[in-house]
Amino acid sequence: MNNKSLQSYYFIGIGGMGMSALARLCLMNGHRVFGYDITPSQIIDDLILEGAQVIYDLSPEALPTEVCDKNIEVVYTAAISRDHPQLKYFLAQGNNVRKRAYFLAELTSKIKTLAIAGTHGKTTTSAFLTHIFSENSQVFTSIMGGFFKDQKSNLITQGNDFMIVEADEYDRSFLQLYPAIACITSMDPDHLDVYETDSSFSEAFIQFSSQVSQTLVVAYGLPVNGITYGINVPADYRVENIIKNKFGYNFNIITPLRTYKNVYLNQLGIHNISNALCAIAMADQAGIFPENSIKALTTFPGVQRRMNLMKYGDAIIIDDYAHHPTEIENVLNTLKGFYPERKNCVIFQPHLFSRTQDFMNEFALVLSEFDEVVLLDIYPARELPISGISSQVLLDKLNHSNKKLIKKSAIKESIDISNARLFAFLGAGDIGLEVDKLKKQFTAA
Repeated sequence: MNNKSLQSYYFIGIGGMGMSALARLCLMNGHRVFGYDITPSQIIDDLILEGAQVIYDLSPEALPTEVCDKNIEVVYTAAISRDHPQLKYFLAQGNNVRKRAYFLAELTSKIKTLAIAGTHGKTTTSAFLTHIFSENSQVFTSIMGGFFKDQKSNLITQGNDFMIVEADEYDRSFLQLYPAIACITSMDPDHLDVYETDSSFSEAFIQFSSQVSQTLVVAYGLPVNGITYGINVPADYRVENIIKNKFGYNFNIITPLRTYKNVYLNQLGIHNISNALCAIAMADQAGIFPENSIKALTTFPGVQRRMNLMKYGDAIIIDDYAHHPTEIENVLNTLKGFYPERKNCVIFQPHLFSRTQDFMNEFALVLSEFDEVVLLDIYPARELPISGISSQVLLDKLNHSNKKLIKKSAIKESIDISNARLFAFLGAGDIGLEVDKLKKQFTAA
């Protein structure tokens, strides 16, 4: 992006995590930013304060006069339908219109880019890597898929020698990227509304791996060649001797050159040890010595909605973005490991009709392992309902005697009458907003 040639940009879906970061980057470079989204949000309010103009009416007639010009650059999220009235207007007019993935690819094309790919762990891994780069005074820009705790932006910019981005597999977006250094954290099938088959999903990751120009870091055991990392396995970078403590773990890290003993991580979940190790390996390949990355771990602030811990009276609240069966299993294992004596309850909002359909049995199995199960209606996001797919159908599949389906308005009541003393709020929809509504009654853990 060249701020010497100022442009006007229109973002369709400006309130999304990835879109808002790109809009903010345009604002920071002096460009004029306009946008549309379906509803207001805190993210959009912050963008407006920074100079963006945003509308919530999707009709072309609602477009500000300033953007009804062929020279306006238009960026839209992959979740936007090709039938969207504004998108159709700009396409018919002949504007330069591209998906977010293509715009991101343009921004990374002339900068040494580190890309984090994988079904799970992208945001936390990119956050670890961003924090490591920041603590080591690197000149970089990072676009994360979430916020550091107590921050309002997922755009971290300290220059342009490096760029850190998440390589999103949805809509095959990551195939537009050609990073210098990349990682693949996991390849569990997902987004089968796009890929249709497990093999097609895996093939996309293999293609992505072929587009990495310098170094690929991969979780041990994945069917992709690269520098490996893992826990208690013979990987190039590995963790051993994990000891749990009150708020995290101590462990040893073995790299290709030396061993680092008694490393401390202030996050819950073995999967977060793996994410941190991946970030350390990527930083090492980019020229940051592991000992300097390890020092940065001690000040890692955590990521919003990633194993966030709070208290409600004598109960413990966990808020996490987990929306895939594997991620839910990771959360459950963490809860059982740290709080084995507490009866637990999951409050889960399924995300997408298609994902619920594809993993109905897997969701039923893992949710049935909790002591109590509370389901919310499916969060549709970009999708229309699918006949025969609902939270009620999922509830009926649960092999469980203590289960129920509720409206969001009944969440607090469900907590108050429950016998559980450990509650996990899980999901990638708007369940996090429900947690925010209750935060005045929560305290820091």
